[in-house]
Amino acid sequence: MTTVQLPRRQAGTSPQHLLVTLLGDYWNGRREHLPSAALVALVEEFDVGEVSARAALRRLARRGVLESSKVGRNTYYGLSASATRTIVQSSKRIVHLGTREESWDGVWTVATFSLPEEQRDLRHLLRSRLRWLGFAPLFDGVWVSPRAATAEVREFLDELAISTAAVMRAEEAVGTPLISAWDLDEIRHAYESFLADTLPLRERLDGGDVGSAEALIARTRLMDVWRTFPALDPDLPERVLPADWPRRRARVVFGDLYDALGPLAEARVRQVLARFDAALAPLVRHHTTTELTI
Repeated sequence: MTTVQLPRRQAGTSPQHLLVTLLGDYWNGRREHLPSAALVALVEEFDVGEVSARAALRRLARRGVLESSKVGRNTYYGLSASATRTIVQSSKRIVHLGTREESWDGVWTVATFSLPEEQRDLRHLLRSRLRWLGFAPLFDGVWVSPRAATAEVREFLDELAISTAAVMRAEEAVGTPLISAWDLDEIRHAYESFLADTLPLRERLDGGDVGSAEALIARTRLMDVWRTFPALDPDLPERVLPADWPRRRARVVFGDLYDALGPLAEARVRQVLARFDAALAPLVRHHTTTELTI
């Protein structure tokens, strides 16, 4: 089964990342292709120029993230089946954060590896994969996770043909606490900043002062911020965290805001699409956080 690599998040607004996010949020699971002009108009809502938007569409198609088709002289695009699978898996992991009940068995997974300097690209890829699976570096070449991820690590070690690595499970360690692989002060600050930064939007939304165009932008940016948290905090067990950890409060705010903005944002996407294809516009649909976890 082929897996495509979705665009990396960048500082500022990446047109490729934005296109994938919008298609994943409002067109995921649909096989109909959308007019390129409509997709360009959607990203223009985020102050992305037409030239940049069309270049992003072509690059995504070349990479297999998008499929294209022609209707007369007009080009249409849709998510590839592989990209759809990747988005579903990623979305589930992102929105699950902060919703788990405590069920940790107290056992850590430890991954150790040694790669020479000339294999730094492979080392970077390995570290990225480990980070995605919820690991953090305790020391250089020693990564730890509170989750039982042995099988997943062994799978991609085999995939990358890395033989100078080992994966083990440990209940305790002498010396440096394993939780120190994470900067808990930094993570707490990130959650508390999220809560503070979203407060004005929450108040305006409660007052009915958010229109559909603003809702589309706010909802997209909200998900962009929240998707950074699993890399910072892979649902670390509450047993090893300080008291009054703000993760659950932040997750409640994220879920409430994301879901409340959904109908308004969906209406805006329909408005934009209707200018180019009135038959496709009614098919636009947003997904709630509950639906994304299924």
